[in-house]
Amino acid sequence: MQPQPLVSVLMTMYNREKYVAEAIESVLASSWKDLELIIVDDTSTDRSVSIAQSYAEKDNRIRLYVNERNLGDYNNRNKAAGYAKGKYLKYLDSDDTIYPWGLEAMVWCMEKEPAAGFGLMSYSASGTKPFPLLLSPADAYRAFFFKGALITMGPAGAIFKREAFEAVQGFSGKPYVGDSEMWLKMSRRFPLIQMPPELIWWRQHEGQQISEGHKNNYYAINQFKIYKEAILHPDCPLSKDECEMALRNLKNLRAREIIFRKLFKVRWKQAFMLLRESDMNAVDLIKGARRNQYPNGI
Repeated sequence: MQPQPLVSVLMTMYNREKYVAEAIESVLASSWKDLELIIVDDTSTDRSVSIAQSYAEKDNRIRLYVNERNLGDYNNRNKAAGYAKGKYLKYLDSDDTIYPWGLEAMVWCMEKEPAAGFGLMSYSASGTKPFPLLLSPADAYRAFFFKGALITMGPAGAIFKREAFEAVQGFSGKPYVGDSEMWLKMSRRFPLIQMPPELIWWRQHEGQQISEGHKNNYYAINQFKIYKEAILHPDCPLSKDECEMALRNLKNLRAREIIFRKLFKVRWKQAFMLLRESDMNAVDLIKGARRNQYPNGI
């Protein structure tokens, strides 16, 4: 009987024939070898499956699955997690790559702080303490809402303890904003480990889901909603005063976005749509000129 790997690398795939080979090879080149690579194809119509299959035939750590129907991004991520055997789940999209040291660094961070339910990669190395940093639920929410840190990191910059991922029942399936929603959901229940930057390479190219999300304003609408829901959630780890500050700052930032990015550029329809979808009014726009407030020490 084959021993269970410590890490399950999960790669979801849909029409990525241009990039999937490079993504797979980056995993196989990792300094951390105790892994399995699970690839789940979401009914690709190009050569993605045959390319992935050629690697699976040469390395028994690779398992390839092909969905019978298209599940969409986040539901396919959950499907991949369902095949995993490892203690840790590490997503890597089929158009991204992980540096040779990336996986080992993530595992080291998680093993160093066993209380952590998941880890997120930092945007930069600035700070007064060395990585990794263990953040309590309250500290994680302060980082999200008062420092703008970590909250927009994608799944490639994350690693999960599998039991913690399963405890929150995975991603909700909400398109585009599912990762930020997941970080908020996880951080309510588990400490977060803040990891160093430069562990993965996120490729930017045409055809990414993120581009569509910005074009149709889905990000702008739904990020505001999930942030607001998290602040108002009964299990929000922030104090009552911090919640009020965070909500006020969130509305201020939305008001400035509407004024400077929409009204000043004569994008009237988008401005009123954002105002309506954010459940805000003209008074909120005027109040948006106020300076944001922050808890002591931030």
